[in-house]
Amino acid sequence: MTERDDKPEEDYVLTPWEVKGSIDYEQLIKKFGTEKIDEELLSRIENIAGELHFMLRRGIFYSHRDMKWILDEYEKDNKFVLYTGRGPSGHTHVGHLMPWIFARWIQERFDVELYFQLTDDEKYLFNFDMELEDTHDFALENALDIIAIGFDPDKTHILIDTDDIDTLYPLALKAAKRINFSTVKAVFGFDNSTNVGGIFYTSIQSAPCFLPSELEDRKVPVVIPCGIDQDAHFRVTRDIAETLGYYKPALLHNKLAPSLDGSGKMSASIPNTTIFTTDTGDEVDRKIDEAITGGRISAKEQREKGGNPDICAVQNYRFYLFEEDDRRVAEIADRCRSGDLLCGECKGLLKDNIKSFLERHQKRREKAREQLQDFLFEN
Repeated sequence: MTERDDKPEEDYVLTPWEVKGSIDYEQLIKKFGTEKIDEELLSRIENIAGELHFMLRRGIFYSHRDMKWILDEYEKDNKFVLYTGRGPSGHTHVGHLMPWIFARWIQERFDVELYFQLTDDEKYLFNFDMELEDTHDFALENALDIIAIGFDPDKTHILIDTDDIDTLYPLALKAAKRINFSTVKAVFGFDNSTNVGGIFYTSIQSAPCFLPSELEDRKVPVVIPCGIDQDAHFRVTRDIAETLGYYKPALLHNKLAPSLDGSGKMSASIPNTTIFTTDTGDEVDRKIDEAITGGRISAKEQREKGGNPDICAVQNYRFYLFEEDDRRVAEIADRCRSGDLLCGECKGLLKDNIKSFLERHQKRREKAREQLQDFLFEN
């Protein structure tokens, strides 16, 4: 890599640490050199899994690297291992759950192992307002949300970087020896003010890509479901993988969950526009009441002219996570366009969906405190 290939366009910013503006997802496929998930790939996944997850049907997971090869290997009984992660800078919000819910579906349908990396070191290095103790505490809290999703404890291994550094560091060193500063500078835009820990960090995030191969003493295919904003780390990883004797990790990229204020990606740093897994029913009501919609200036005008669900944060929340029935999503959107459904009723439907989801999730989250040790990685 000789130039910064993820340099953002003027109307949006997209890096592993910051996302702002309206993202052109089709442009990112061209810019990053990924492949669109097409009908042929969807058909192959459906033939193996027996169904398509709604995030695949709706194009929420829309881009990939090497998934056709992964399915070729799977059909030859060479199973892949899943790897995904989370940077624990605060409580988990519902946007973080998207790739996790999808990963659980893959784990169940393909009967595969999952390694989940909680990067407390990353959030400490890139956030000067946080101490290492804070990010580690949040890692343990976030682990409860991971477990609450319903992963198989016998096939799920949660890594916390500072706790499992003895396992990760030798692999990170192998990666670091082959990643030069000009590469990370070009890919991530680092400069002379970047701390040396941040420059080294991608090597740590590469390590779980290679860990299954080391543990099984053979080359193991790895699939990473993640937001498209994280692709930069794994472009670097893929560049060096084969020189280290490993397969290049494959990726499945999801679009990023939108904010309730319509400004871009859901972000924990703007709590009033984000639903957290720890939110109360009253907090959900307040946040949804304040959400941006595609409604008209008055109920009378909306009944006459209809609303616009395509620009509505409430409809986006439903589309991305809180309604698995495609017909139900389409029905609500059509009622909005026709003027039959007003914003207050639409918000009420979403509130019910979210509160029902959180009630179930929070019960499982509390139970997860007793299960945590069953999921933490042990070498």
